[in-house]
Amino acid sequence: MQAPVRAALKSIVGDAHYRDTDGDLVPFSRDATPLFSARPDAVVFPADTHEVAAVLKLATRHAVPVIPRGAGSNLCAATVALRGGIVLALTRLDRILEIAPPELLARVQPGVTSTALADAATREDLLWAPDPGSRAVATIGGTIATNAGGLRGLKYGVTRDYVLGLEAVLPTGEIIRTGGRLHKDVAGYDLTRLLTGSEGTLAVITEATLALRPAPRTSGTGVAYFSDLATAGRAVAAIISDGVLPATLEFLDRSCVRAVEEFAGLGLRTDAGALLLFGDDGEPDSVARVMARMSDACSAQGALEVTTAARIAEAEALLAARRCALPALSRLGSLTILEDATVPRPRIAEMVERIDRIAERHDVTIATFGHAGDGNLHPTCVIESREDTESVARAEHAFGEIFSAAMELGGTITGEHGVGAAKFPYLSAQLGSDQVSLLRRVKDAFDPAGILNPGKLGS
Repeated sequence: MQAPVRAALKSIVGDAHYRDTDGDLVPFSRDATPLFSARPDAVVFPADTHEVAAVLKLATRHAVPVIPRGAGSNLCAATVALRGGIVLALTRLDRILEIAPPELLARVQPGVTSTALADAATREDLLWAPDPGSRAVATIGGTIATNAGGLRGLKYGVTRDYVLGLEAVLPTGEIIRTGGRLHKDVAGYDLTRLLTGSEGTLAVITEATLALRPAPRTSGTGVAYFSDLATAGRAVAAIISDGVLPATLEFLDRSCVRAVEEFAGLGLRTDAGALLLFGDDGEPDSVARVMARMSDACSAQGALEVTTAARIAEAEALLAARRCALPALSRLGSLTILEDATVPRPRIAEMVERIDRIAERHDVTIATFGHAGDGNLHPTCVIESREDTESVARAEHAFGEIFSAAMELGGTITGEHGVGAAKFPYLSAQLGSDQVSLLRRVKDAFDPAGILNPGKLGS
């Protein structure tokens, strides 16, 4: 990047908020996605929307790539600077601007974490429903950009279902507002939904108006153990067929159960072939009835054991079993590759069996956990050493076959992590050439110079 551009960036954000030394750039050369790393030329930390606009105008004028970034916790290499350029770190824009109980909404800047918003909503007896596993660090801007899901996806949906309006800066520097405070607004193309999930390739989000829900009065959590995942899958089908739409319906396979127990010591049954975590929230009487129906469905399908949490502390311990699956697996090797793929709910067990066969064929260790309620699986490969390039190559081939298997079963290459650089090679197979061409034309309309997050969606 040329010296005049560096000087102009410093003049926009100030010397204190500009970085370009080796030591500064290394942490921004990767996100939470292993196997992807590329160092940017500079990192800037703008203070407001107008500084964001100034940086983008400068970048477009000089054809310099810009990569918007929050906490960098994404798992699809969406924030890796593949072609160098400027990392636009939005963590200084971290204010909750408004919580409006009468309108059931919040207005926030993109650097606010999901947990911070959830806590602020709880204090007003409201619920911020999206619940990504990395919620403690994941920023709202990144959550919107990747259209993140989470543990409550079956009942509450994904992030796009809660985005009412956005303030965003186009690559050419224009500031636009899409949607607004209304829950019903159908004027024009739905640019709010287009920007949600666009992974920082169309515009930079600088403010979001988000829908909240009344906080449920109570919640319940239970766990059922099964001899194998196929039996657990039949229990899931029985629960849904019974007309129940639970808030939580998560599973861990045998390898995950053992890893979590070794990691957290929660008292899980390590002789089980699969664990199903189920739960609901709402009015106390309703939750009690739903929990009983789900427990009965698990027992009727041959569960080895079914227990429900009597206290909040017990429920939190059970939920911890799911939330700590990734760190538990990460202890088994120096390289952990977590992917996501989604299949129709009735085909979960078949997909897991195919994952097991693929892992065996390629001689790699893959454990699987995920959201049983919506068919979203997280096959996770653990490799003992990052320097074991042969194992890494076998893992990459295995995941290629896993994505193909998901599509063959009527599923998708990503249910909640996004495409980024990691899934980009598989996008044409998922969408088809005509749709990919349309994405490129949309990208050109927003970003004619092609400076925003190149090498990702729309490239």
